[in-house]
Amino acid sequence: MDSTYSGSLYFGSCMRCSKAVYGAGRGCRAMGQLFHDACFICSVCSEKLSGKPFYSVSGGIYCENDFLYSGVHPAPEVCNSCGVLIMDMVLQARGKSYHPCCFRCAVCSQSLEGQPFTVDSDDKVYCVSDFHRLQAPRCAACRAPILPTEGSTECVRVVSCNRNYHVECYSGEINLI
Repeated sequence: MDSTYSGSLYFGSCMRCSKAVYGAGRGCRAMGQLFHDACFICSVCSEKLSGKPFYSVSGGIYCENDFLYSGVHPAPEVCNSCGVLIMDMVLQARGKSYHPCCFRCAVCSQSLEGQPFTVDSDDKVYCVSDFHRLQAPRCAACRAPILPTEGSTECVRVVSCNRNYHVECYSGEINLI
């Protein structure tokens, strides 16, 4: 034991240099590991990271500036909805990246994370019920949308003379020859 640190508390070994960490305020915990303050530094610029935001990617530890702008690792994704960098969990849908909280129905704003959704011809995202309500064919008799029954994904309609009808609304006569 080094006499310089006699009477100081021993906290364990530094993950980077493997030497003992003695005394309060001389080390820090990050990612479940113990480091000397002087050893917990950015892999690119060697800035001390104790008490600062940092990022760990593929075994490297980076300060915020080097993580975002140095190009030493893949750049963070940009949210297709809000345009802000995604620094946490990325939701991938339709080949695009989103913050989970930004992937929402264009009509009701319900979060669509983990929910079925559909997209219209203008590339707008909808929950299934709003899409059906907006895009479903309308009955020529009652003008209501022709929708799937509760618990179903399909619906039955009658098409006659290029007009759509609910089965129960269609009253056309069938002419047999």
